[in-house]
Amino acid sequence: MNTANFPWLTTIILLPIAASLLIPLIPDKDGKTVRWYSLIVGLIDFALIVYAFYTGYDFSNPDLQLVESYPWVPQLDLNWSVGADGLSMPLIILTGFITTLAILAAWPVTFKPKLFYFLILAMYGGQIAVFAVQDMLLFFLVWELELVPIYFLLSIWGGKKRQYAATKFILYTAGGSLFILLSALTMGFYGDTVTFDMRSLALKDFTLNFQLALYAGFLIAYAVKLPIIPLHTWLPDAHGEATAPVHMLLAGILLKMGGYALIRMNAQMLPDAHAYFAPVLVVLGVVNIIYAALTSFAQRNLKRKIAYSSISHMGFVTIGIASFTDLGLSGAMLQMVSHGLIGASLFFLVGATYDRTHTLMLDEMGGVGKRMQKIFAMFTTCSMASLALPGMSGFVAELMVFVGFATSDAYSSTFKVIVVFLMAVGVILTPIYLLSMLREIFYGKENEELVSHQNLIDAEPREVFIIACLLVPIIGIGFYPKLLTQIYDATTVQLTARLRDSVPTLAQKKEEAPKVSLNAPTIGN
Repeated sequence: MNTANFPWLTTIILLPIAASLLIPLIPDKDGKTVRWYSLIVGLIDFALIVYAFYTGYDFSNPDLQLVESYPWVPQLDLNWSVGADGLSMPLIILTGFITTLAILAAWPVTFKPKLFYFLILAMYGGQIAVFAVQDMLLFFLVWELELVPIYFLLSIWGGKKRQYAATKFILYTAGGSLFILLSALTMGFYGDTVTFDMRSLALKDFTLNFQLALYAGFLIAYAVKLPIIPLHTWLPDAHGEATAPVHMLLAGILLKMGGYALIRMNAQMLPDAHAYFAPVLVVLGVVNIIYAALTSFAQRNLKRKIAYSSISHMGFVTIGIASFTDLGLSGAMLQMVSHGLIGASLFFLVGATYDRTHTLMLDEMGGVGKRMQKIFAMFTTCSMASLALPGMSGFVAELMVFVGFATSDAYSSTFKVIVVFLMAVGVILTPIYLLSMLREIFYGKENEELVSHQNLIDAEPREVFIIACLLVPIIGIGFYPKLLTQIYDATTVQLTARLRDSVPTLAQKKEEAPKVSLNAPTIGN
């Protein structure tokens, strides 16, 4: 096989979608056949992702690779255009990895299993497409495609308030998506040529005011998905009602779509506007870190506590994107992957704990560590990863964002000191609410009603295997970050150089005779 010419990304995207369409034809009464079928499809697609990565991806090349482009609707200049670079390849690998484990996590699902796995596989292809497509209209379509499975997964298999959570999710995310469509159409029709190809759009000579308007539109859409406060309220509700595999998809992949799009669309395609909005991103990131950490500390519902923890951790992503340093942007990418792994592991363990205790209220738990020692050990380890224990991926990612922002020369010293101090406060709050959570679940006096429950058993081999698979990259990246950073370094270094050129105070340092610009922004002093 000629790997250079094989349509890898198209195959990887369409395989799970095509496989999902065959599920209704599978003769299966109890769901056992369809779950094995879905797991095999997930494994095959993940194997294709890994094979395409190792045979067709060059770490040293910052540009798009594995590029494919086919005319789709020529009248609308809509093309099936896909490709992968350092921004998308790590997230494509993460999507395949997390989704395959989510299929295995869904093993206990017995209610409408065919529909459940149909939605999971359809979402699999849609999420990979979000990270791979290089046409703005196509990006909007696949962005919308992945909303539908999540809506049904929440509204059918969720908790008591599942209809409310699903409706709120679809209203928030679909409403945000309208800004993507409007901005994409505006960009495409701007100037003398009509195009929706992202590479061509990035080369268009947009005026500064036009860039600012586009940036604001995209920011609203991606702030919902990331999420950025105050557009975050759908996430705790969605997580509060979701099942364990849906938790894994929400925390592990869905939030990363917002961070990825913020880098791809806002920073890469609108660099001049990014120079104006970067301080806003920093402030929003700090608010995310502090506010969500404090809110998480106050939550008595276990799912909502971890959900607010996720919002807090994603604040580091926005600060890294706005740092104007190689290290800061690299830290933002690393934080997205790291949080995808850690968030998926924590929410899976929350689901496993709920299956045994039948409660999510911390006030009703306590003392179950003696009876569920494996779950206790796994929950503790994953919590340590979330609070950025050295040797775990979260520590490396947050440290890179810290140092990257602190060493940035795009901001005044006073602004940097304030931001770094507030980030440090957020980091201190994280172990407080996570360790107190562990204490309330596993330590203390046993709840007699809980410990006498017949389902209060320890982790089964399937659950241990899922957590072990997630911990391997968490610890591996923690000890040797280059495992991940080498994938995207070339792309992020190139992007940072372009972003720094858009900030006058930085660009002028390269000139022998600096000139003051009155028509462009200056960040800080």
